[in-house]
Amino acid sequence: MKHRSLLAFAATAAVALLATLAAASAGVAVNRPYVFTGELLNASSSSVQLQVEGGNRPALRALLGQSQDQTFSIGTGTEILVWVNGVPHVGGLVDLHQGDWVAVRVRAAAGSTLSQIEGTDARIVADRGSKAGGPGQPLYLFVGTVTGPQSGGHIALHVTNGNQRALHDMLGQSLDQSFTYDDGTIFLLWQGKVPTVIDASQLKAGDRITIRIRAPRGDTLAQVEAVAAAHVGDHEPGAPAP
Repeated sequence: MKHRSLLAFAATAAVALLATLAAASAGVAVNRPYVFTGELLNASSSSVQLQVEGGNRPALRALLGQSQDQTFSIGTGTEILVWVNGVPHVGGLVDLHQGDWVAVRVRAAAGSTLSQIEGTDARIVADRGSKAGGPGQPLYLFVGTVTGPQSGGHIALHVTNGNQRALHDMLGQSLDQSFTYDDGTIFLLWQGKVPTVIDASQLKAGDRITIRIRAPRGDTLAQVEAVAAAHVGDHEPGAPAP
């Protein structure tokens, strides 16, 4: 019986693989998930507007050069999930409140433009409430300058300022430090009061940036630096001065 089950599973997997290969050879685009997370600005029966603070790699790549505030389509097939005390349940529009931390999940063809993604009804809008924007971890804010474009998942920063928690960890340390970023880190270039999404490779020599990291209270500098930054701001207004 077990042998038959394995054979059935193998046959199913083979059929699925052949279907995928057939679609690719026929020029049919295979859909992939685009996940955008951030603060909910507005919600209606046809769309949700989000101040994007993060997402998966395909989503952030589609956002390059675009505004941080984006509007996504929703429809009758969109499922709204509301998380309460770590448990999700199916909700409705009445459960989406301005300021809530939400994740919008859209399935669209690989390589889709942002407008194509936004024009496709989201599969899921997950609402984690007004307190979820802060992940429950203290904020470590570092301010400094970079020598130019960054890559390889690390940012070399000459630290010039920060919040109290960050500066406490910097006591006795070199001003030149290396911080981690990953696919979920959002990079924003501020031009006046308008932020646009950029890539780490677009940072320029001498740019003054802010790095925001959420990490446990009491972590050492090395431990904080090993945590991927949530947000990197280039020429961010209102950041602590050197």
